[in-house]
Amino acid sequence: MTEIQRPGALYQQVAAAIREAILSGEFAPESLLPSEARLMARYEVSRPTVRNAIAALRAEGLVDVRHGKGSFVRSDGHPTLALDRRIQHAHGGKFVMPGGDVWDEAEEPSVHRTRTTKSTGRLLGLGEEEELFGCDRLLSDAATGTQAMHRTLIPFEVAESVPALAKDPGQQPTAVYAVLAKAGHKLWWSETVRARMPVPDERATLQVPDATPILHLSRITHGTDDRPLILEELRIGADRAEAAYRITADKQPTRRRQT
Repeated sequence: MTEIQRPGALYQQVAAAIREAILSGEFAPESLLPSEARLMARYEVSRPTVRNAIAALRAEGLVDVRHGKGSFVRSDGHPTLALDRRIQHAHGGKFVMPGGDVWDEAEEPSVHRTRTTKSTGRLLGLGEEEELFGCDRLLSDAATGTQAMHRTLIPFEVAESVPALAKDPGQQPTAVYAVLAKAGHKLWWSETVRARMPVPDERATLQVPDATPILHLSRITHGTDDRPLILEELRIGADRAEAAYRITADKQPTRRRQT
């Protein structure tokens, strides 16, 4: 039995005591917390107090409640997947992404027409409400069950200048790169990664636990004159994956000597 003698609401005191037990290692990562009945006996409190304490710990991200199984201490280990974000130029004008074959398509890709938002317009160098082709994919890793949401956005003006894209805007990203290169573009890529809390449909689709952010990766394919050509967005649970990059040093411009 652990006596609760701290200021604050009773459920907050119980939450603080369980938090200490987690951080001290008494309740190990991935372990099942004691049942509500055992926690009630341990802290000499009511069931609603225990439930409110567990809810507070869920909101902090320390506890994951799995329906029908109980409350588990969240893992403090490394993410399940390391996403290799390199792009390689292969023979015959093809492009490949190392490790890209880990993903299966869980559903048929959905090709649709959409428009730029303030955010996507900024990344594509366009204003708001510009017309785009969009292609949404739900990806799954068979080995771990990890799911990811992938979206490709192609401005109408880019598709119109590359007939193969206008004909089939739902091609795989590496196939799109090959089409753009064949059309004469010398490609390079820029990418940003940010963490944010998921909206409800993302949480449900990606099966993200409570109080867990997602990684939102935005990749821009640039072409002639550094013009943004397409935008790809990848969303995945931050507890499931980390992004890995190979970084090479750019050659510093040579300064002209003044005479």
